Amino acid sequence: MNSLEGKVSDAFLKEFNLPKEFISHEAIANAYYTYEKCESMAKLIKDRVNFDPKIAIICGSGLGDIGNLVENAVSIPYTEIPEFPRSTVLGHLGNLIFGNLSGLPVVCMQGRFHPFEGYSMSLCTLPIKIFKLLGCKMVILTNAAGGLNRVLNVGDVMLIKDHMSFPLLSLKNPLIGVNDERFGPRFVPINKLYTKSLRELFKVCSHELNIPIHEGVYGTIGGPSYETIADSRFCLTAGMDCVGMSTSHEAIVAAYCGLKVLACSIITDKAPTDYEDEEPDHKEIVKVAAAKAKDIEKLICCFLSKIKEDLSLIE
Repeated sequence: MNSLEGKVSDAFLKEFNLPKEFISHEAIANAYYTYEKCESMAKLIKDRVNFDPKIAIICGSGLGDIGNLVENAVSIPYTEIPEFPRSTVLGHLGNLIFGNLSGLPVVCMQGRFHPFEGYSMSLCTLPIKIFKLLGCKMVILTNAAGGLNRVLNVGDVMLIKDHMSFPLLSLKNPLIGVNDERFGPRFVPINKLYTKSLRELFKVCSHELNIPIHEGVYGTIGGPSYETIADSRFCLTAGMDCVGMSTSHEAIVAAYCGLKVLACSIITDKAPTDYEDEEPDHKEIVKVAAAKAKDIEKLICCFLSKIKEDLSLIE
């Protein structure tokens, strides 16, 4: 047994009094990444940057250039943070960028983690817990998504007001396992997950910048395969306006940790709903996201400048 397996086994003897083989992957990760372990990871990061971010920004596929706008930036590659996951997907650079954006202290996550990379939901959302312990009050989640609602065109920005997640509905929830109240409550209400006041402020920015946005429901699939025609038609019938492979589980853990949430998608392709539709291509999706990233960047910078004027919005 290697040392990591031994640590996990010890955690399970302490928390469950059962072998780890009997417990779900979500519970395994949560038992291993205890509050104290996350605290030590946050302290290691703080010692490197000597900085207290108030807002965390998670960049989706092709949207990592937001990190390049950060002033007085200090970058920490994920590979330099012990026991922190690694990004393996094209368009996800794998850095934490600390600095100021629109006059506010932020941490920008250039690359997220996905369950299809082999990580449990708990590991995919580990950074949210770290952000809480670093002092963040809110998270901004961005992603590249396929449009289901035909009102949405390639290149559009969609503000997320709600989500539906197939993985979460199938007991792939990042909060499964022994709960530590220092992170958050056992049962988390999420009917107001995407903070309405922040969405309204984002709409003001849209109007001021003359960048049209839509508002809708984001759907999460597991991936890495894209949707079948039947999948897409079902998602559309169920009320989803676009679909991707991230975000919803991050938003839930943010709410669990007491953080406010704003989330938006760039529509990078049209999810196939007809048997004659073209196949999605991840390289093209990243290209479209990168090409339209300036709109997201302008909106986020405007949004942050307004938050700076009234910090009570994120308290």
